[in-house]
Amino acid sequence: MKKIIVAGCGSMSNTWIKTAMQREGCEITALVDPMIENARGKKDEYKLNANVYANLTDALDKEDADIVFDITPPEYHYQTVTTALKAGCHVFGEKPMAETVENAEKMIQCSDDTKKEYFVMQNRRYVSEIIALKNFVKSGELGAIGQLSANFQMNPRFGGFREEMESPLILDMAIHTFDAVRFISGLNAKSVYCHEFNPSWSWFKGDAAALCIFEMENGTVFDYRGSWCATGLISSWHSQWSVACADGIVYWDGNQELFWDGKKKEFWGKDPEEKNKINVNRIENSGHKACIFDMFDSLEKGIRPQTDCRDNINSIKMVIKALESSKTKKVVLL
Repeated sequence: MKKIIVAGCGSMSNTWIKTAMQREGCEITALVDPMIENARGKKDEYKLNANVYANLTDALDKEDADIVFDITPPEYHYQTVTTALKAGCHVFGEKPMAETVENAEKMIQCSDDTKKEYFVMQNRRYVSEIIALKNFVKSGELGAIGQLSANFQMNPRFGGFREEMESPLILDMAIHTFDAVRFISGLNAKSVYCHEFNPSWSWFKGDAAALCIFEMENGTVFDYRGSWCATGLISSWHSQWSVACADGIVYWDGNQELFWDGKKKEFWGKDPEEKNKINVNRIENSGHKACIFDMFDSLEKGIRPQTDCRDNINSIKMVIKALESSKTKKVVLL
């Protein structure tokens, strides 16, 4: 039986708690939140036989736990993760890893030193359409990749810490898209130029919109256009994607429309409404549930999942260096 401590009992904890309750061989034994009424609320809501604590150290001292779910705000991830690892627990955590590359590297070192695993939530990798997009691009059907483009336009009214952050879009949300481009292309980023801004109508305190240009390995370019205060033409949470290749382009609307168009002779003169659809194989679980289940499966098998911290640092570097570029107004090397 894997005993779990849930650190952070805000709205996101609902997904983690529900998923853990669906997993055989797991038991939530403690709930932690500095606003202890939040922890009590989750205990009552899900009828858990769990103790509640105001801080993680007390919970680790008193509970015989195997895993800590880190669902705290981003600025607390470093302290939460390293504290849990040093106490002998594995950590499954929300993105992003940390707010600095240095802290992310220290978290990896702490995982190595303690011989405890740290896996990071990247639920976009567990969506049937994005897997189909990745596989189609990887097949080489349209030749080499030259440019990937992502358009993210949403207008959530979160309240809470996100609306007070200095860079809410890039630091808290863009990690999903940045990780997704690595997943789709199989490439890491080499440099970035980023311009953050906050439109006059934004309800966020910090910059809620941004444009980024990344140079990826082998010269491929990734451009990102994002907003968390869009006033129309709302995209999917997964972004709208286009992948330009030597012999054509692939488009995904972020939902279910996934097709390609190309310059191959057999497609000349086709009715523009007749799209070349890409086959999508549905996975049994998706999103957060699939990612969390993969974490459990990997831990039980003694292997590391694709969202292991040692790989995920390449995604958080894109976030941190984009923020550096935004502040310096210069191209920054990764």
